[in-house]
Amino acid sequence: MVPPLTTTTTQADAADITRPEEVLMGTLSRLLAPLARLCLANGVTFAAVEDILKRAFVQEADSLQPGSPSHGTVSRISTATGISRREVTRLTRSDAPAQSTKSPLATEVFARWTTDPAFRDQNGAPCALKRQGPAPSFDTLAQSITRDVHPRSMLKELVRLGLAHHDEESDSVSLVRGDFVPCGDSRQMFGLLGDNVGDHLDGAVANVLSDGRRHFEQAVFADELSAESVDTLRPLVTAHWQALRDAMVPAITALIEADALAGRRQDQRVRIGLYTFTESTPDTEAPATESTARHSRKSTKRKECPT
Repeated sequence: MVPPLTTTTTQADAADITRPEEVLMGTLSRLLAPLARLCLANGVTFAAVEDILKRAFVQEADSLQPGSPSHGTVSRISTATGISRREVTRLTRSDAPAQSTKSPLATEVFARWTTDPAFRDQNGAPCALKRQGPAPSFDTLAQSITRDVHPRSMLKELVRLGLAHHDEESDSVSLVRGDFVPCGDSRQMFGLLGDNVGDHLDGAVANVLSDGRRHFEQAVFADELSAESVDTLRPLVTAHWQALRDAMVPAITALIEADALAGRRQDQRVRIGLYTFTESTPDTEAPATESTARHSRKSTKRKECPT
């Protein structure tokens, strides 16, 4: 691990340390800006989001005091959140059921197809499969995930998502994408956004609020790269992700099967991800001073830091 760079604390930094609420407000602004962009792009108004935010505050405030007497719930939540008692009452009476965090079955079929050696060729690429017949076939692949859904229905879903192609002449099925990124399905894309970013944010917040780090969260970041250099990094990141996925899916599958055989309580879930983000940095035409030049040179060094 490359240690984070040591930087000199400025007077402004020192002021932030003594006013953590200002630091928190800045963090919230950073987190909410992309969400505002997403809502505006989809015609979602502030009023609709405000109601969702109120509901989230009410639910979280309620969960902070488990086992408390029910007769004082509204008052406790109103005091903690600053939301009026009338609004708290409305929101607690109209709570929506919690959404399921279980992955879609199409995701599980895709993951098994791309990582299980039984369904990959000698080069490690997913095989084209006969739709029916003995293993390896698409039917046996789908049934290895679930027998509650007919393999033909599973195939139609993968084709609908733009992930697989069914050649009716040869009655064979092949993958057309290397990653589970559904095409033309906003429901699936929004689901992935909520699940991936939601779990990442849950882990990051838990790390901040707890005494010790419980969730692994690291990032490598740099600036002063060219667009050509960023393009060079993309296949490197993809290769590392494929290696991680190929190692983790079989390992997790084996652990699930071992837990079931041992009769252990299977009440835990895990999400392991990797993300990248690139953007153009603002042009700075003003001449750099000696101190800012030194900082710029430092900031371009590779860093791996908890966020």
